[in-house]
Amino acid sequence: MVVLEEKIFFWLLLAIPVVLLLYFLNILWKRRTQKKFATAVSLERLSPNKSKFKPVLKVILWSLAIAFLTMAMVNPKIGSKMETVKREGIDIVFAIDVSKSMLAEDIAPNRLEKSKQLVTQIINNLTSDRIGIIAYAGSAFPQLPITTDYGSAKLFLQAMNTDMVSSQGTAINEAIELAQTYYNDESETNRVLFLISDGEDHGGDIADIAEQAAEKGIRIFTIGVGTAKGGPIPIKRNNVIQSYKKDRNGETVITRLDEATLKQISDETNGEYIDGTNTKEVIDKVNDILANIEKTEFESKQFADYKDQFQWFLGFGILFIVLDVFVLERKTAWITRLNLFNEKKEDEM
Repeated sequence: MVVLEEKIFFWLLLAIPVVLLLYFLNILWKRRTQKKFATAVSLERLSPNKSKFKPVLKVILWSLAIAFLTMAMVNPKIGSKMETVKREGIDIVFAIDVSKSMLAEDIAPNRLEKSKQLVTQIINNLTSDRIGIIAYAGSAFPQLPITTDYGSAKLFLQAMNTDMVSSQGTAINEAIELAQTYYNDESETNRVLFLISDGEDHGGDIADIAEQAAEKGIRIFTIGVGTAKGGPIPIKRNNVIQSYKKDRNGETVITRLDEATLKQISDETNGEYIDGTNTKEVIDKVNDILANIEKTEFESKQFADYKDQFQWFLGFGILFIVLDVFVLERKTAWITRLNLFNEKKEDEM
């Protein structure tokens, strides 16, 4: 596992485009100034040993030096030792609807992005709980198994989109069924499933699946994302709306929040339905729910010892600076003698 100790120093990488900009501005200035005194042919004769490639090489070396020295200041660390630690928490699975209806913009910026924001905020408030992520549309598939690595969870979360599942629809029953496999039967941790959706379901048998989940000690809390009024499903190209999804009769499809289905699921498992419109209210409600659920002790593995890696980047950064000192803007004699580009023959002609 790699940990970046001082991420703020990544801002120093902005010096690279500044160096490149100054280099090109310098070239333009030199060309304009030289034209006032002599032609290009005359300048070539006055400075025949001046290399055209080496100034570019020097800029590349400086860019590499900045990049490596920046990484040295960021100080990447690699985990070198694993240890088993005991923690207290809850096993939480997030099942997120990624069907096309989640592109509706009746909640800004759209239902899916709102769902991702809610889950991200919930994760930010967790401490020692284990989490997993499921994506579902016409079918459900595991996105991230149960883990205590919140950083990875948020990365997977941000990558979720409506193109992840080829079969469209909303199979909530499959998401609940898959979630049951996430929990370890040997572990006695309390089990919570947060199902985030607009409630539209095309799978059926929700009551039976929810009842099975309840029998396994899983409490399902549903978060409804959308409005009762609903909205059309935009079809975009390059982030610009081209049209809206239509049904077989050519009518624009309006997708609406189905609170009844989501409330039915939560009621079956002694959970609760949460309106996902207001982010703060959702986070406060989730915090209250989790605070009232008993924490259970479990074991997890984590890196306990990290080794600094800055010295490698520092060494290469200094090396590139040293190389720049030895790269003069004159042509290298032995390369000139090789006559790689037949320059002598062209001169003779």
